[in-house]
Amino acid sequence: MTDCIFCNIVAGEIPSRVVYEDDSFLAFLDVRPLNPGHTLVIPKKHHRWVWDMENTPAYMEVCHKIANAQRSAFETDHIVSLIFGEEVPHAHMWLVPRHENDGHGGSINLKNIKDLSDEAMDTAALQIVKNLP
Repeated sequence: MTDCIFCNIVAGEIPSRVVYEDDSFLAFLDVRPLNPGHTLVIPKKHHRWVWDMENTPAYMEVCHKIANAQRSAFETDHIVSLIFGEEVPHAHMWLVPRHENDGHGGSINLKNIKDLSDEAMDTAALQIVKNLP
């Protein structure tokens, strides 16, 4: 789908900080992170909703790997997973590391976007990659 930003990322037409890739799935840092390490996990094949995918167990397995890598990388047990799907019409899950005093309070504040430098984003991506099994 050429008008889908995530399909364009999969095709390499839009740069991204990839932290995981296999034949079916791609995971990359969100350009508007809610916290350092905020990762989007998407199927490479275009599906409008996560619930439309034919291999949801494999998708959840990838999300599990990344969340555990984030837990190690950012020294937290608290990884929030969110499935909205309204802001980009391509199936995706957000995985957001949480810490005390991260500015979100008791639940994620979608307006609390962190302004991270390119260096901080690169470091976060590398930390996740280093902690993948």
